[in-house]
Amino acid sequence: MPTAPVIRSDTPGSFARGVFHERHPKLVQQILDALPYGPVQRAAVERLLAESTAGVLEPLGEDAPDAAQWLEWGKDLWGRPWDEAPFLWAESYFYRRLLDAVGYFRPGAWQGVDPFAPFKNAELAGAAVDEELAALNELDGLPEARRAQALLSSALWGNRADLSFRITAEADGQTVSDLLADDSTTLWTQLERARGGRICVVADNAGRELLPDLVLIDHLLTRGLATQVLLYVKPQPYYVSDATTADVLASLERLRTEEVGSRLWRAMTDDTLVVRTHPFFCAPLPFHDMPADLRTEFTGAAMTILKGDLNYRRLVDDRLHPPTTPFADTTGHFPTPTAALRTLKSDVIVGLDADTVTRLDTSEPTWRTNGRHAVIQVTTHQ
Repeated sequence: MPTAPVIRSDTPGSFARGVFHERHPKLVQQILDALPYGPVQRAAVERLLAESTAGVLEPLGEDAPDAAQWLEWGKDLWGRPWDEAPFLWAESYFYRRLLDAVGYFRPGAWQGVDPFAPFKNAELAGAAVDEELAALNELDGLPEARRAQALLSSALWGNRADLSFRITAEADGQTVSDLLADDSTTLWTQLERARGGRICVVADNAGRELLPDLVLIDHLLTRGLATQVLLYVKPQPYYVSDATTADVLASLERLRTEEVGSRLWRAMTDDTLVVRTHPFFCAPLPFHDMPADLRTEFTGAAMTILKGDLNYRRLVDDRLHPPTTPFADTTGHFPTPTAALRTLKSDVIVGLDADTVTRLDTSEPTWRTNGRHAVIQVTTHQ
């Protein structure tokens, strides 16, 4: 089969182009409204917005801590229009440059200040979280199999709380529609077969998504499906709501009044729940290109559960694959069995049957990007 074309943002009317020309301007305004950045930071953010929509790709300054790495990653792209770069690459670089613009890496008052913290904090403190935690508590009375499936579903659909998506796409009013691929039975069977092993979870978003992720992790540990869970998060703020270690700690603090929170707290202190990160999680590259040290960390795990849209794009590669391409054909490079829990918010999709694709293409033109559909896809190869 010919290599599928890489997704770029140079096609008028495409989702990728809309991210740069519609979503990013809204996000930038939200950020500038949320924190009292000074004239220097505000001007830098506005310059970035103009460059990313009508200019060419410029490398980081030589004093940036990761300048050499990005110089290498963009060696064939510098000086070219942003929309000629792969969408995954350009979108990642936008967020890296945004941190640069607001002074995140530079000595000064704004060093280390997460520009997305106001959104994350507001969501975590919201009344909706109380309601969701109460609903999770009610699951304790369910039979084991139903409780496990409910926790998995909660972790899956929690992706709909993605702040970047909600702020700009106004997804709050949407209702959950159908699950387009459901390998949940395979997932549980694989976990039972490998009972007692190490499981890796690659987190996506903070807040209302990370909470059900943590509750699912607690289930894996307390039911003996895993003896240890490694939870991978971003090393720095990224894609508005992506989870960092600080976000994990905030979520654990939010859960501490619940029994599950106390168990997770103890799990972290005795290393049965370990939070890890790696610079590659903010790289503009697919997981196929992960460095050897990170690949070694994953190797030997009973399963890696990858959450969210961005991790899916990186897992299968951000290309316009035929949607009927088998999921296993695009994930054979990963060093462990994989499970993708993803609500669809971008164009890339694999592993669907032809009838489903035809039905959606005919009845719902924006089905790939509107957040109303999801997949649970599993491959058991190793």
